[in-house]
Amino acid sequence: MIIVSLLLLLTVGTGTAYVAFLNHIVTTNVKHAALLPATSPGESAPARQPAAKDAQNILLIGSDSRGGVANGRSDVIVLIHISSDRQKVYLVHFPRDMYVDVPGHGKDKINAAFAYGGAPLLVRTMQNLVDVRLDHVFVIGFDGFKAMTDAVGGVNVYAEEASGGPGYNAVHVGWNHFDGKQALEFVRERMQLSEGDISRGRRQQAFIKALLLESLSMPTVTNPVRLAQLVDAATRNLIVDNAFTMASLRAEALGLRNLRSKDIKFITAPITGFGTSPQGASIDVVDDAAMAKLSFAFKNDDMSGIWIGKQIP
Repeated sequence: MIIVSLLLLLTVGTGTAYVAFLNHIVTTNVKHAALLPATSPGESAPARQPAAKDAQNILLIGSDSRGGVANGRSDVIVLIHISSDRQKVYLVHFPRDMYVDVPGHGKDKINAAFAYGGAPLLVRTMQNLVDVRLDHVFVIGFDGFKAMTDAVGGVNVYAEEASGGPGYNAVHVGWNHFDGKQALEFVRERMQLSEGDISRGRRQQAFIKALLLESLSMPTVTNPVRLAQLVDAATRNLIVDNAFTMASLRAEALGLRNLRSKDIKFITAPITGFGTSPQGASIDVVDDAAMAKLSFAFKNDDMSGIWIGKQIP
C-alpha cells in the first residue's frame, strides 16, 4: 500500500508545504527491515532474465498477527508483478494453504514459512516455487488495512458469496459498503465460503481493488484532511525491505501515475484441488504444470499466456 500513498502524493503536485507535510508522514512512518533473505551456502536466488527488462516482482504480505506484523501468520500472500512499461499490474494471490517445500522445514503450508522464519524465509519459499527473483517486500498488519478503510470513509466491495450471521457482519451477494471493522471480517471469513481459502482470496482481491480505487478517487485526493489521514494509515503499519529506499519508492510511483482500474488484473496461483497432508491438515495442491507457465510469464514479463479468469467487479 506504500505505492498507493506515493501515487497520492503525485496527484497533489510538488513543491508545496502540504506535499512536504505528506512526504514527512511517509518518511517518518515507513519502517525498513531485512525482509529479503541473505544468500545461504549452496543456494542462490533465481537470475533475472533479460526478457523481463525492468519489470518488478514485489511480495505483499498481510499479517493478521494481533501482536504486530513480525512473523505471526501471513494471511495475505500476494505477488505483485509490475510490467516493464508500467502499464499493467498483476496481483497473484497465493492461498495460504498451498502445500509447498519450505527450505529447512520440508513440505508444509506456504504461510508456515512466515511463522518459521518471517519474511526472508517466505521469500525463499516463493522464489523456489515460482523460480523468479523477488525484488522487494512489503509487510503490512491487518490494522493498517482497517485504518486505511476508515480513513477513506469506508469502501464499496463486491461480494460473490453471502456470509455472516448473529454477531457477525452480514454480507450479501453484490455490492456492500464496509467500514474498517466490517472489511476485516469480510476478508477473514472462509468457513462459510464455498471454496474456503480460495474464496477468501477472491474476497481479499476484491477488497484490495476497492480500497485502491477509493484511495485514488477525487473525494479522497481533493480533501486535504482525508488525504493526510489515508497517507498516515497506509504507512503507519508498513515495513519495507532495506533496498526499497524512499527515492526508489517515489520513482516507482511516478512510473505508475497513469494506472487505471482496467490495468489491474487479479490471478489466483494455480492448484489442482484440495487434499490432506500426512499430518492430517487440509491443504491446497499445487498445479505444477500451470505454475511452470506462471513462472515463464514472470520471467519474460508476458502474462498473455496466463488464464486470468473472472475478474473482480
